[in-house]
Amino acid sequence: MSERWIRAVVRHRVVVVVVWSVVAFLGVVGSTQLSGLLTTSLAVPGSGSARANQILATHFADNVEGTFTVVLDFKSASSSLHRLEAKIDRAASSLPTATVTQQRAVGGVLYANITTSMKLIDAARETGVLRRALVAGGLTQALVTGPPALQHDLAPILASDLHRGEVIAVILALALLLLMLGWSWAVLVPFLVAGATSMAAVGIVSLLARHFLMVLYIPNVIELIAFGLAVDYSLLMVHRFRREIAVDEEVTDAVVRTMNSAGRTVLISGVIVAVGLATLLFEPVPFVRSLGVAGMVVPLAALASTLTLQPALLSILGRRGVTPVGFGGFLQGPSGRSGAWRRIVGWVIGRPASVLAMSLVIVATMCLSMFWLEVTPGSVSTVPAGLESARAISLISQHVGIGAITPDEVVIDFGGPHRANLATNVATRLKLAVAISRDPNVFAVAIDTKAPFVDPSGRYERIIVVGKDEFGAESSQQLVHALRNVYVASAHFPKGTTIYVGGPPAQGVDFLAAVYGPFAWIVALVMLFAMLLLIRAFRSLFLALLAVVLDVISVGVAYGLLVVMFRFGWGSRLLGTYQVAQIEGWVPVFLFAMLFGLSMDYEVFIVARMREAWDRDLRNDGAIIEGLSSTGGVVTGAALIMVGALSGLVVGRVAGLQELGVGLALAVLVDATIVRGLILPSVMALLGRWNWWLPAKVAGPLRIEPSPLRGRDEGSR
Repeated sequence: MSERWIRAVVRHRVVVVVVWSVVAFLGVVGSTQLSGLLTTSLAVPGSGSARANQILATHFADNVEGTFTVVLDFKSASSSLHRLEAKIDRAASSLPTATVTQQRAVGGVLYANITTSMKLIDAARETGVLRRALVAGGLTQALVTGPPALQHDLAPILASDLHRGEVIAVILALALLLLMLGWSWAVLVPFLVAGATSMAAVGIVSLLARHFLMVLYIPNVIELIAFGLAVDYSLLMVHRFRREIAVDEEVTDAVVRTMNSAGRTVLISGVIVAVGLATLLFEPVPFVRSLGVAGMVVPLAALASTLTLQPALLSILGRRGVTPVGFGGFLQGPSGRSGAWRRIVGWVIGRPASVLAMSLVIVATMCLSMFWLEVTPGSVSTVPAGLESARAISLISQHVGIGAITPDEVVIDFGGPHRANLATNVATRLKLAVAISRDPNVFAVAIDTKAPFVDPSGRYERIIVVGKDEFGAESSQQLVHALRNVYVASAHFPKGTTIYVGGPPAQGVDFLAAVYGPFAWIVALVMLFAMLLLIRAFRSLFLALLAVVLDVISVGVAYGLLVVMFRFGWGSRLLGTYQVAQIEGWVPVFLFAMLFGLSMDYEVFIVARMREAWDRDLRNDGAIIEGLSSTGGVVTGAALIMVGALSGLVVGRVAGLQELGVGLALAVLVDATIVRGLILPSVMALLGRWNWWLPAKVAGPLRIEPSPLRGRDEGSR
């Protein structure tokens, strides 16, 4: 880093603090407006479901994501069924462009699907209007659900979960920082940096959400991960600053040395995290791209605060501010080294092959269950109990079938006006509907020759197919494939007729196909970028390759433990999380992109210290011991703080966020202990001097100095 820049920050430290205070304030203002700009839309532009949904929106004034479902238990109602249906019709008229597409009574329960032309965000805002209209019409027992109502009901739940998660994260971080840093003002620095980072990230995302689709979960994800990441970065730098100030009491010089060592390491780590998340921009799905954009903001904001606000705060505190009073913390010791970690590493280096074999067996066992990982585009059955939309789902599931909330839409384009009701087309359409109704995954089929099943021009026709299961279930996905590849393919409509399958189930199928189609390329791209950055950082070919391999192991552990905790039900017993058959489809993709960078943080910090020791002419074993004994304690503490921040997601009531929190937290914990504490030093002990080799052919194109093999470790491990 530029020494001139660092000294300028220190010289104008008050200005830097004031600027960051303003940024944080603006972020707080932006956060108050963010929830109304977010969505849960799974739309896949250019897909078959998108084309079907576009026709419905344009020609039927029906946006499938803006469809409400009213559910009413009428067994004890005094009004007749016909009057109840009429009351629902009147309540629906309170919504702009509303149409009741179907009403059906089954087992004493009446349900009605009310379509609108509104986008999901706009329809969600009208949920309260519909509920009040139903009550005003005498339907006090009517329950409203559907995508807009679900989003409307989840928003305050997510806000409450975020607040609770922040409290838990702050308490755990405070306890851990006090244990590590002792009684000193230095404990406050990570909190100030984390607060500025979180608010800056939220403020930037609130600006982006005005122009691009952003997912409803984003505030919970970015605020808690930003808190954990910023505290981690800040802790690493406070730890290094305390070492530097102990050597030289001149504060500015100590800050410069800190920034040129730990600051450089943080910069590399942050760039790797950002690059990993940037690859999500190659996903063709706005839902996932928005997670990538928002995720990128987190490490960039963390870097900005850590590389500007952090040195300003350290220079304000000086030696007295970071020196503990009384209890010195577990990181206080000779040169900041941990005797426990020195003993652990010495034990590992004494038997590297045995430790490596044992560790690989442990992580392989954790990874094994990943082969049972199945994904779903989403689930309405895991909506927090107690919400009106959840009670409606429960009622309709018991008496009708949960698929009634999110039906399939078979949209037929006859190629010209007035063709929908030609006798031959009506007969063929009826035959298709009958064939579909016999499918074992179908609950009901709705069809007619007039609105809302035929558009005003007579060119388009729709067949509503209600499945038995929710839209993300495996059976619902099978039904979509059957509709497209069996029933529609065998329908004998006239030449020029085009048939599309839309609705939430088809949208979910297209979502998974679009997300996982390019996923292998995204994985390869992340690895390539990480490899190039690490070669530059470590000036080593094998250490960069080893870091990538260890990250892949950590991701495998995360996937395996996801299955164990959620599908096998361990999480529901141990943590009170949901037990689900499938993991939400966005979670493994985002988890990979985020975890690849997070786990790389610890690798960069540890190996950078080892490289410093090696460059001072220590032998390989000595470099490993010094690197881990100097960083093992702070890395473990940083990992625990990140786990504490992620626990804020785990204690929430939204399944996808629980899955992300558990996967990241457990993987980070395993990564910072078994992977970096046992596997890394054992492999490096076995590689010996090859750890530090970088041939000129590789170094040249990267414009870095090569690192030839040295003879000082010949004959040693």
